[in-house]
Amino acid sequence: MGKTTPGDPKAKSKLTVRGDRQRHTPRLAPGQSSLPPQTAIILDSIADGVFTVNHEWHITFFNRAAEEITGIPAAEALGRPCCEVFRATVCETACVLKQTLETGKPVVCQPIAILRSDGKEIPITVSTALLKDEHGDVVGGVETFRDLSLVEDLRREIHRQYRLGDIISKSPLMQKIFNLLPDIARTDSTVLIQGESGTGKELVARALHNLSRRAQGPFVAVNCGALPDTLLESELFGHMAGAFTDARRDRRGRFAMAEGGTLFLDEFGDISPALQVRLLRVLEERTYTPLGSSKSFKADVRIVAASHKDLAQLVVEGAFRADLYYRINVVKLTLPRLAERKEDIPLLAEHFIERFNKLQNKKILGLNYDTLAIFMRHDWPGNIRELENAIEHAFIICPKGLIQAEHLPDQLRRESQPALFPEGLSLKEQEKRLLWEALERHGWRRMATARELGINKNTLRRKIQGYGWVPPDAGHPKKLSR
Repeated sequence: MGKTTPGDPKAKSKLTVRGDRQRHTPRLAPGQSSLPPQTAIILDSIADGVFTVNHEWHITFFNRAAEEITGIPAAEALGRPCCEVFRATVCETACVLKQTLETGKPVVCQPIAILRSDGKEIPITVSTALLKDEHGDVVGGVETFRDLSLVEDLRREIHRQYRLGDIISKSPLMQKIFNLLPDIARTDSTVLIQGESGTGKELVARALHNLSRRAQGPFVAVNCGALPDTLLESELFGHMAGAFTDARRDRRGRFAMAEGGTLFLDEFGDISPALQVRLLRVLEERTYTPLGSSKSFKADVRIVAASHKDLAQLVVEGAFRADLYYRINVVKLTLPRLAERKEDIPLLAEHFIERFNKLQNKKILGLNYDTLAIFMRHDWPGNIRELENAIEHAFIICPKGLIQAEHLPDQLRRESQPALFPEGLSLKEQEKRLLWEALERHGWRRMATARELGINKNTLRRKIQGYGWVPPDAGHPKKLSR
């Protein structure tokens, strides 16, 4: 190759990298690609978008998939600065390709969004790497990207199928409730919702209200366990001025506030026997009388009661009136514990992560594998509320990316330690123990156990038979032995 002299136009295309070695980074005319034809043909045949840039950030190659995803022809993209063509949400603040060129480290499958030529924002994942010549010198960068629009549409469709109001679940136990709610909502029947604290009783009550003919009316919630009798009675029925000390003016109660809508009585099992009598009359006659008043008012209100206590057992113990129980127990819904619907944990976690991202203006991508495994093993005594709190805690500590085990609350973090098996157990014996523990956690319900373990139900059945275990519904299971 001949030497160049000062002023020679060819000299402008040379850039010294290290020592005396030089490489060519030709200045491209618009529409001109720098890659060999054979390489371009190969890259044009793949479904992912690919483009390359030189050290001046000018695009030197733009494949057909990149054209389709961005809506910009290669002829218009080549030779232009990449930020003018590939309009991503991170271009100005945290360019992933710039990060790779500065650190030499590739980026793999980072989710971002870009703006197409028609102004539509679409979700993609990007991966980056250094672009080197035949001498191993860096001549620019390469970025591949995948259109996630279809994936996002499918995800939304799945969420639509597994969502009712603000309730998210794909558990068969919850799906049965989902199927019942529209039919229950069409009536004005009183509903009793039972379930442990944190299982979403108020969300179910709100869903009932929103599906009913009363949806345009108010939804009023009262925590019956949070107030003493005297205050709760005034809170529910209202009072007239002078009805008791400090009652200087008339006050409307929650029954009046809920007129034409739904009144949600939470922790209904904590109501005292004296107040139970008054509520029984309201339910029977659909009228109420404010404290200090001689006038009764009609109650056009749908009552939804909820309790974490077993009201039927309280009736047996004499702690709750049987007549009020049977009056309130027209339709009964029992919500399962989160430990009974662990297949919902990934969906719920994604929902909370999406919500906290918006509230805290963060970009947490999700849970890493270890964290999800911890979540699936945990019993969640606090149910969905505990899961939400765990993710909120992780958001405080996790700066970005995936939530790791180290970002979890202390109790969950301790569970991140690998399970300790007795010394000398073989892999088969360890599998046997894990299988037994999973069956015990789910009360020997095979479908739930198979879902947690990520195996087919037929595989689980064969393993149970192979170990000679007898499920409880067929007799007492054999004790696990080494």
